[in-house]
Amino acid sequence: MAIGLSTYAFFWRWSERAPAPMTLLDMIEATRELGVSVFQICDYPAIETYSAEQLAAVHTAALSAGITLELGTRGITAQHLVKYLHLADALGATFVRSMLHTADHRPTTDEAIALLANVLPEYEAAGVTLGLETYEQVSTADLMTVIEGVDSVRLGVCLDPANSVARLELPDGVVERTAPRVVNIHVKDFAFTRQDGWVGFTLVGCPLGEGLLDYDAMIAVVRPGSDVNQIVEHWLPWQGSYESTSYLEDQWTKHNINTLRSQP
Repeated sequence: MAIGLSTYAFFWRWSERAPAPMTLLDMIEATRELGVSVFQICDYPAIETYSAEQLAAVHTAALSAGITLELGTRGITAQHLVKYLHLADALGATFVRSMLHTADHRPTTDEAIALLANVLPEYEAAGVTLGLETYEQVSTADLMTVIEGVDSVRLGVCLDPANSVARLELPDGVVERTAPRVVNIHVKDFAFTRQDGWVGFTLVGCPLGEGLLDYDAMIAVVRPGSDVNQIVEHWLPWQGSYESTSYLEDQWTKHNINTLRSQP
C-alpha cells in the first residue's frame, strides 16, 4: 500500500494565484523530495493538450525519480475514457480515477453501466484499472450499482469518504459499502467549522488526525492490498495570501505523509 501525492496536494501552488505556478515536472520532483513513490495527476485538464514529446518528458521525469504515475479525470463517455487510456499508456500509468458526472453529462445508472461496459474491455486489455470516486453528486448506493452492474476486474472504487458528507452520507457507511471494491484511496481529513456569527457551518480540510476522518477504522474495514495506493489530498481554504497558503499546504502534506508512515 504505497503512499502518494495528488495534484490536489499542490492545489494552490500550481493555481493561477501562484506567482510562478508549479509545473508537473516541479510536482514530480517535490514528490521525490518528500520520499513518496506515487503521483496522481488528477483533474489537471492541461494534460489533455500535451504533445507526445511533453508526455514523454513527464514519463521520463517520473521514471528517473522512481515515481509511479496515476491519472484522474471526470466523465465516463467512451471517447473521454479512451483518451485517458491513451494518456495512461504514454505515461506508464495503470490507474485512472474518474467520476460519473460532469457539468454537462449526468448519466442514469443504466446509462452509466452501458457506457462503462462498452469501454472496460479496452482497459482490461491494457491492464489499466478505472476507479470511480465516491462523491456527493452520486449516492454510494448508485455508484455501487454501476460498478457491480459492469462487474469488471478493472473497475472499482476510488474511496474518499469526505466527499459524500455533503450528501448526508456518514463516512463509516460509505467505507463499509465500498470496501470490497476499493482500488484507490484519497486520504484527506475534514472538519466542520462555524461560519462568522455562528450562522451555519463550512466543511473544510484539516491535517490528518485532527478532523472527522476515522482513518484507522477505514483501513481496518478496507484492508487494501499492496496494489491499492493512498493518495494525499487537501481541502485547504485560501489563507489570505499566497505565501501563507502555500506554506500551510506544504506543512499539511508533510504532516499527512508522516502520519501515514507512522501507521502499523
